[in-house]
Amino acid sequence: MTDTESGYTALTRHQMAARAAQDLRDGDYVNLGIGIPILAARYIPAGREVIFHSENGVLGMGPAPRPGEEDKDLVDAGKSPATLVTGGAYMHHADSFTIIRGGHLDVSLMGAFEVSATGDLANWTTEDPSFPPGVGGAMDLAAGAKQVRVLMEHTSKKGEPRILVRCRLPLTAQGVVRRIYTNLAVIDVVAGELVVQEIVPGLDHAGLQHLTDAPLRFAPGCCELRP
Repeated sequence: MTDTESGYTALTRHQMAARAAQDLRDGDYVNLGIGIPILAARYIPAGREVIFHSENGVLGMGPAPRPGEEDKDLVDAGKSPATLVTGGAYMHHADSFTIIRGGHLDVSLMGAFEVSATGDLANWTTEDPSFPPGVGGAMDLAAGAKQVRVLMEHTSKKGEPRILVRCRLPLTAQGVVRRIYTNLAVIDVVAGELVVQEIVPGLDHAGLQHLTDAPLRFAPGCCELRP
């Protein structure tokens, strides 16, 4: 998506997922949330092993299967077809949540509707009566993972900021988000501040702040966010 007036190009959903995948370390155990986070499994750098967990009972989940190679008995948490890497395993739902609640996940990549300046997370309901809420395992993941990172569009479909001083929607968890990947920037939550580490080419600091409700601080080494 290009903002022709401002001259910048926002990242696609796949590019956002690819950027988040770059930060996953070799040997990390990672839960992928429904939506954009699921795409990260496709973009792990060559030679790096990341073990993906799905709350519905999969450890060692691979990327989405090729068309025609789907297994109806193997799906991710969003009920989309998935694959299993060599050595991967199915497990009981209770065992899957034991991994989450036992603090065994290094990272949880999650989607969000809103994130606050202090890292509060709102991702389970928009309070729209036509879309029934479903918290699923989000609260467990937010509380149990060693680090929570969020992938989301920087603004709503109406162009309203989604990174706020305070979340307006019901919270999933308080103060848990450590890094936010949007289609415009990579932002860290540090001691109650939002610190911009990367920004898409063509968008200046004032432009990003205009699209963000919460105040931003730009890191001294802030660089261009490229797909």
